[in-house]
Amino acid sequence: MHRDAEDGRDHPSRALKAKPMIFRWFVPTSREASIASLYGAIVAQARRPAFYQTYCVPDTVTGRLEMIILHAVLVLRRLQEDSGAARELGQALFDRFCQDMDDSMREMGVGDLAVPRKMRRIGEVFYGRQSAYGAALTAAQNGDLAAVLARNVFADRSNADGPARLAAYSRATLDRLAAQDCFERGEISFPDPERVMHHG
Repeated sequence: MHRDAEDGRDHPSRALKAKPMIFRWFVPTSREASIASLYGAIVAQARRPAFYQTYCVPDTVTGRLEMIILHAVLVLRRLQEDSGAARELGQALFDRFCQDMDDSMREMGVGDLAVPRKMRRIGEVFYGRQSAYGAALTAAQNGDLAAVLARNVFADRSNADGPARLAAYSRATLDRLAAQDCFERGEISFPDPERVMHHG
């Protein structure tokens, strides 16, 4: 090791140069940044006030979770249409969703022993929604999708307008996502729910 010629101590310039090498391990990779950007956009879109004020989605913890799941399912459906890299991105995005749910439960005070059980339940709900929405989206009309959304998202099933509007928005979202191909860079955009409702 280089020593200072006068006092025998480590040369300070070498110590300072070593520090960036240590902290470099904690710099997020571009892939991690892309996943964070995509998931952040999903959550932000799911929280748009129009869904709760105009579409009449219940403004509850469950209602907001359902909206995150819906948007995640739509994005994953789009990613699954692409080649291997996009599919891997979809898996990483789902993992990010699970991590967010885990973190949220712990922040809410859910005990360590209860978290795995609740996470299994969330996973079951997610895959159930993914299967149901996927099947409904194969239909030419929105009736099946609106019925599934009424059952899963809306606490008040007597509200027919909300599920129909959300079904139309879901279709518009798939159309919007189909025209995008920059997901690996963390770039994604969603339609304006207010505009969809007025022009649907």
